[in-house]
Amino acid sequence: MTRIASHRGGTLEFGDSTPRGFSATAQMPLEEVEFDVHPTIDGAIMVHHDATLEGTTDRSGAIATLTEAEVRSAVINYGAGGNPISLDELCAIHAESMVDFRCEIKPGADGRPYPDFVPRVVDLLTRHDMLERTTFSSFLVESLDAIAAATDRPMLWLVSPPVLRQVGPAAVIELCKSHEISEIGVHVDTADAALMAQVQDAGLDFGCWSAHTATQIEKVLTLGVKVFTTDRPTLAIAIRTRWREGATR
Repeated sequence: MTRIASHRGGTLEFGDSTPRGFSATAQMPLEEVEFDVHPTIDGAIMVHHDATLEGTTDRSGAIATLTEAEVRSAVINYGAGGNPISLDELCAIHAESMVDFRCEIKPGADGRPYPDFVPRVVDLLTRHDMLERTTFSSFLVESLDAIAAATDRPMLWLVSPPVLRQVGPAAVIELCKSHEISEIGVHVDTADAALMAQVQDAGLDFGCWSAHTATQIEKVLTLGVKVFTTDRPTLAIAIRTRWREGATR
């Protein structure tokens, strides 16, 4: 069964990385909640997509240069007045949920990995008994190496369209093997049956991200990818349910 991951807690339904989106996702009949993490200057780990606040909130500044209280004071755009939450809070929201974590390790505002950040994330998840329910992801191979050094939990490389185009599928596969990466995720619009077969023939798992429209969701279900992220989890659940019902008739 193709797995559904609620991207940032369902951005197009609940706002970007909002408390209500993560709480709603925790109750949904899907498999994963996808989220991104950044450190604050005073040691907290916040759940937010961008390295800075201005893209999706009413405040500005790089999260790594702000205190936890300053980040929390931001109001998320189109988020019903919600404020950014910490990874501690997200763990609490999902402690009793059947929905697992897909944690993306983000770089800082300069595009570089945060120094010594991954072990802190792993430690926090361990303390909340959530590490064994977490898959990690990153666009940066350097961050994936840090994840592999800190934990044996599954991880996947998010391969952007420019990287896939410029490096090519064969080189992507070789990089995965040399860095012991067992899964890749590509943008849904770059996915096709030939690419999926090439990746799977190499012994790697294949997934997609940014499947937000009905057409895109139906595409990944038809392909039979391992997992896809979507900003519209309710729509994805409805379409997958319809597909399941059709398959049993």
